[in-house]
Amino acid sequence: MAIDVVTFGCRLNAYESEAIKTRAAEAQLQNAVVVNTCAVTAEAVRQSRQAIRKLKREHPQTRIIVTGCAAQTEPDTYAAMPEVDAVLGNQEKLTAAAYADFGQGASERVRVNDIMSVRETAPQMVDHFEGRARAFLQVQTGCDHRCTFCIIPYGRGNSRSVPMGAVVEEARRLAANGFAEIVLTGVDLTSYGGDLPGTPSLGQLVSKILKLVPGVRRLRLSSIDSIEADDALMRAIAEEERLMPHFHLSAQSGDDLILKRMKRRHSRADTIAFCAAVRRLRPDAAFGADLITGFPTESEEMFQNSLRLIDDAGLTQLHVFPFSPRQGTPAARMPQLGAAVARERGARLRAKGEAARTAHFEALMGSRRSVLVEKPGFGHSECFAPVALETVAMPGHIVPVIVTGHKEGRLTARIEQAAA
Repeated sequence: MAIDVVTFGCRLNAYESEAIKTRAAEAQLQNAVVVNTCAVTAEAVRQSRQAIRKLKREHPQTRIIVTGCAAQTEPDTYAAMPEVDAVLGNQEKLTAAAYADFGQGASERVRVNDIMSVRETAPQMVDHFEGRARAFLQVQTGCDHRCTFCIIPYGRGNSRSVPMGAVVEEARRLAANGFAEIVLTGVDLTSYGGDLPGTPSLGQLVSKILKLVPGVRRLRLSSIDSIEADDALMRAIAEEERLMPHFHLSAQSGDDLILKRMKRRHSRADTIAFCAAVRRLRPDAAFGADLITGFPTESEEMFQNSLRLIDDAGLTQLHVFPFSPRQGTPAARMPQLGAAVARERGARLRAKGEAARTAHFEALMGSRRSVLVEKPGFGHSECFAPVALETVAMPGHIVPVIVTGHKEGRLTARIEQAAA
């Protein structure tokens, strides 16, 4: 078999998996699977190990290379697995040399260097995403902040940005290859540019892409830290119709004391104020958020503040994470509530989020939307609502639709006219 990549985790990992395929092909690697892991929760690590064992059972002659954030933060865990042939760090996985050496049997079994020593992030020039209608574009990686629950800086290193000119060039290549929508990705996306000459901001980057690459019909941001949103980004939100009105916030909690213990830099009021400010600029904007339940010392009253944040900020798309202690982080040493409490509160928060999403869908009934078709009969609207189409349209096309209803967590819609 040729090289295959199994991806866990975030959009940034999805982007880097495409780069891995390219680097491995350049090295002429054959008969191997690269598992690109995630370290955000203990469950993510468990799932990757389970997948590795299954891969080896089903393909005993295939060599398995493990990389990604979990491989970077706990290489010994994967090195101890008899199914694993090699472990690569997050920097090494993006070099053809690592796969060339492996293919020749000349590499060390574990190649994980100090990620904190890496000072730059080179553009990967990915121009193809197999089976996807939208493209991801890495503009930043790493994080300079040290939230008490988060292991990711130790997997990604300090914040590093891709130079603006290289980002624009890659956006141009992706648009030329037929991707109508591009998603800008990073670990701490709104910190973009702080390490570059002239310190350009994310808002400036967004405006530059949309000005210089007219072929980008829709530009979307992945998860953002709202406290870092600068004036340039707010102007882009107000003025750039091609910047999609969906903003996923790294909120984490709706309680100020828990946010302080998480070592977050925003308050509950900051999240609410950001959503209100954006909504004034773009009345059609929709907001999602990452929220953690069962963080150490979280009382029922504190949890209720997170529940109320859904209504107070107008959140309609939630990613809920029951707290998972990660060894090496300060939160792992705090008084723990236990997994059962975190799961029970997570279930209540998800139920509240589903009710908010349903109310949002009800408000969209009869409205005209624009949908990027991702596969026959399915796509996403501008505000990233999933849409089941009642008529057939070609994947990769953007089609105008009228919302007719909603069912099983999706809008239903009919196409108003021919594909754009």
